[in-house]
Amino acid sequence: MRGMKRSTNPKLPDYCDIEPRRDDSGKTVWPAPEAALEGARAFIKECAASGQKTLIVPDKDADGLSSGVILYRTLTALGLEPTLIDVHLVQKGSNIHVQSEREAMAAKGPAYIFVLDQGSVAAPPVVDSPTTKSLIIDHHLSDHFPERAEVVSACHYPPVSTSSLLTYEICKTVAPEIASSCAYLACIGTHGDLGNTLKWAPPFPDMKDTFKIYTKKSINDAVSLINAPRRTAKYDVITAWTALLNSTDPKDLLTNGRLQSARAEINTEVELNTHTPPKFSADGRIAVLRIDSPAQVHPVIATRWAGHLNSKALEIVVCANSGYLPGMVNFSCRIARCARTRDPPVNIIDSLKAAAALSTDGLKDRLGESFARGHKEASGGVVPVEAFEELMRLLKVGEKPNKKEGGEEEPRAKRRKTVDKSPQKNTIGNYFRKT
Repeated sequence: MRGMKRSTNPKLPDYCDIEPRRDDSGKTVWPAPEAALEGARAFIKECAASGQKTLIVPDKDADGLSSGVILYRTLTALGLEPTLIDVHLVQKGSNIHVQSEREAMAAKGPAYIFVLDQGSVAAPPVVDSPTTKSLIIDHHLSDHFPERAEVVSACHYPPVSTSSLLTYEICKTVAPEIASSCAYLACIGTHGDLGNTLKWAPPFPDMKDTFKIYTKKSINDAVSLINAPRRTAKYDVITAWTALLNSTDPKDLLTNGRLQSARAEINTEVELNTHTPPKFSADGRIAVLRIDSPAQVHPVIATRWAGHLNSKALEIVVCANSGYLPGMVNFSCRIARCARTRDPPVNIIDSLKAAAALSTDGLKDRLGESFARGHKEASGGVVPVEAFEELMRLLKVGEKPNKKEGGEEEPRAKRRKTVDKSPQKNTIGNYFRKT
């Protein structure tokens, strides 16, 4: 695309460099309202004291799995027998609201269910049993949740906590030993979602002592290892859960052969697909990369390209994978690095919904509930192939750039001048030719 070049990596503010919400007395509200935090703590204590079957339902990534292990250890520290605790990991491409998942959770006969980091929508109760109690701990943007569930959400309280850090903040006052024994899990989950450059500035907790015990390198290596199994075509989430649950130190994960094999598989698959050239929407705001892979590498590739591309118009990078689930397109969106300091801020969810709203014949309904989920800064979805192609047509992806008013294209000489003046030899064109 004209004017597109590698990112010059503008200096970005740290994630925590944002004014938190405050209550009427001026006290910072973080990571969630105090009433919700205390409600969650009371729920956990009640569950542990009940001596009844408990089900933990964590998301499949480093943040979700770390949340689950922190909660598991808290419940056992409070006296709940490990034999009474089960875990439910949703199937590939599924979510907790699908009927088959609800039936599978109900079949385990839990009296208490903890749903961690799954994102949320308005839905029936987590399971149909009227006596089962549910607690949702989350940070994905949503104001709608399953019926009858208690909820503690960090999504409206910046800097938004990850689910693992939210769980850690809840649990470390319930069982004091959790503050030290699970700090590395909170770091793994948080770096998994927010990246490894996070400064851990207030209101985030001070983790200096934790990083003296466990190096940031070991934490970050652990993140990539825990995330690898769920990205494989096999979708081997149970391997990551078991490894994390049995660990006492990030180094325990670094020597796990099954995790290492999964990471090697994903690294190979990423390399096979990462050189896919992007196409752009007619207005230049959206770059789209199309891949066909049985592995969940689309988030990794979207993140890489979001740091690669740079233009005045570009806002969002999309990687769309048509090979992950039959008949569906799984796509991930990231804000381009060059657009992260724009004012007003780029909002991926609003942008996706605005694109769908261009349709006059109900595209929004055909895209389904799994469209534009996640965060304002990192979103995506799972949609039928036909609906995704229609969305691409509405965005005019791959069409020539918009003409200036009056119908005349911008002078070609301007394009030649830009190319002639560039001294850079390591161009994106050369990058593609590597394949």
